[in-house]
Amino acid sequence: VQLRASGGGLVQAGDSLTLSCTASGRAFSNYVMGWFRQTPGKEREFVAVISGRGGTTRYADSVKGRGTVSRDNAKNTVYLQMNSLKPEDTAVYFCAAGPAFTTTSRTYNYWGQGTQVTVSS
Repeated sequence: VQLRASGGGLVQAGDSLTLSCTASGRAFSNYVMGWFRQTPGKEREFVAVISGRGGTTRYADSVKGRGTVSRDNAKNTVYLQMNSLKPEDTAVYFCAAGPAFTTTSRTYNYWGQGTQVTVSS
């Protein structure tokens, strides 16, 4: 499975942004899809996760109420919509695919290249 994340950019505090992650390969719906983010010098941080069929989601406390993860299995794509963005949301955002519904990065087998989100105050 190859993952390609896109949609990052420079936005202002309070703006919204939707990240996309498109997968190549088969059986996309068999994979749990997670979103993580990382800033320089810090460990990769869990943001959101969605089950294979999209029926179950979970969010980090830092984005709960502001983030929505969704997927379109017909398009092999998972999305992360972020509203009311804050400067502390600035990070490189990664999508990941794995077999288990977890918030732990080491359980994910496949990773996208990351997309930079910068939120100015």
